[in-house]
Amino acid sequence: MARAIERIEQDIAALQEAIRAIAIELQSAYASYLNTLGLAVRKQLILASYHLCTQGYPENFLHLSLNQRQQLQQAIRKLGQLAAEQLLIYLKSEDSGEDEGEDKEDEGDEEDEGVTSSSSSLFLDTSNSHYLTADTSDPIELAKWQQKLEEVMQDILKKLSHDANLLLQKAGVLPKKLPEPILAAAAAAASEASAEVMPGPPNLLNLVIEIENEQHSEDSGLTQIMAINLRLGEIEFADVTLSSERRQIRSILVKLNKLGREYQKRHREKAIAEAEAAWRASWFE
Repeated sequence: MARAIERIEQDIAALQEAIRAIAIELQSAYASYLNTLGLAVRKQLILASYHLCTQGYPENFLHLSLNQRQQLQQAIRKLGQLAAEQLLIYLKSEDSGEDEGEDKEDEGDEEDEGVTSSSSSLFLDTSNSHYLTADTSDPIELAKWQQKLEEVMQDILKKLSHDANLLLQKAGVLPKKLPEPILAAAAAAASEASAEVMPGPPNLLNLVIEIENEQHSEDSGLTQIMAINLRLGEIEFADVTLSSERRQIRSILVKLNKLGREYQKRHREKAIAEAEAAWRASWFE
């Protein structure tokens, strides 16, 4: 029985080593993916802004002076650059400390080159801080890290969409009468039942919404708006390199899931063997 437990432990150790290798492979794949995503996000933000200014609200855009248009375009490019940097803020090299990573996050608006990625180990925390120091041989912790990273990407795109809409509204392109909750709903993919999504260009939300007048209910009515809503799926679809890197990530996750199931099976097997040994050790006729 002791030899059986020892063999199981050897199997677990081998699985842990394989999972560590998967962790490095997954991190490297995400490092490359986030670099490509940052470039794609900047491109798609500019294209979505172009469509909104020229097809959604061309009259409003034409009312801007040449200087105002240039300032708006520069601000949009800056937003895209900051979002690309934000995606890479969650990458840190193996030899840099957590404090250094936090300092880079605080100074991200001041660094033109952003934060460079590394193929060394990095992990997001699943609680409050950005980095996860848990043992990467645990497939459950690794899966939590991956899920958290996906949530971070979605949050960054949502925040970028919202900030871009506010920028366009302040510039006078988007109607100023649209209240803040409407813009927030647009960035959140119009989850409210009163909003009807209409077909249109990618990464733009074409909405028909009902705006109620609190003082005069008879003035309430349907209003059509167009707003920026960057979607990860549409960004990947438009970029061959990005979609290829996403397929690579999915392939790695398939291997991780397979190893994870085997890892849990072996741990269960070990617990049963140890319980059987403990029963025999304490049993007396």
